[in-house]
Amino acid sequence: MLGIPDDPNMRGIIPNCFAHIFGFIDEQQEGMTFLVRCSYLEIYNEEIHDLLVEQRRDVKKLDLKEDPNSGVFVKDLTCIIVKSIPEIEKAMNFGTNNRKTASTNMNADSSRSHSLFTIYIETGEEVEGDKEKRIKAGKLNLVDLAGSERTSKTGAQGQTLKEGIKINLSLTALGNVISSLVDGKSQHIPYRDSKLTRLLQDSLGGNTKTVMIAAISPADYNYEETLSTLRYASRAKAIKNKPKVNEDPKDALLKQYENEIMKLK
Repeated sequence: MLGIPDDPNMRGIIPNCFAHIFGFIDEQQEGMTFLVRCSYLEIYNEEIHDLLVEQRRDVKKLDLKEDPNSGVFVKDLTCIIVKSIPEIEKAMNFGTNNRKTASTNMNADSSRSHSLFTIYIETGEEVEGDKEKRIKAGKLNLVDLAGSERTSKTGAQGQTLKEGIKINLSLTALGNVISSLVDGKSQHIPYRDSKLTRLLQDSLGGNTKTVMIAAISPADYNYEETLSTLRYASRAKAIKNKPKVNEDPKDALLKQYENEIMKLK
């Protein structure tokens, strides 16, 4: 997801998204306004931590809440306004340095947490004959799942072993949600089994376009894991989402800020 951010040829999906989004904004004609914000969190041992705040030993655990208009959200999560690629890159680098990684026999920098970098974009467009701007809002969830590694092969012990168990539990919960969505017969989708599936609720079978990238190993001794990952991806491929444009959402911040500027003028 990150790659090597400083090398244009080795950059991952997240830094490439920044270039794409701000490149698009720079090309837009007059009469359009944009508001771009971002947040960065990790799910570590089924606890949500804000990666955009200075990490201390007594890291504050954040709670998941649900709102009828905006859906599932994380209470008190830091959300910062960014106006350029350097600003959003600075936020990403700060958060990435706060992430939990550990060395195992299979991976020197195995991610011990799932991370979720979210970019919120609101646009205001002037339409002929309309006094008010047409507001649209959307968000892009960039998810980096923790490495799913077999305990027998990683040689994990103590804290790393506990982390591995939690990671595999949340990935199993994600697999169960995918199976229920694909099945078509299930009355109940088990989103609440894990914080990960709860946060990704609208990305799985909701109002969104979703892309899942499965990373597999070229080594023959990882044959079983590769097969298991491909089965997982194959099931995910069968999910059908129904995305629609979020026009004039009630909680659009852009409208709020523009009204504030008008008042101040």
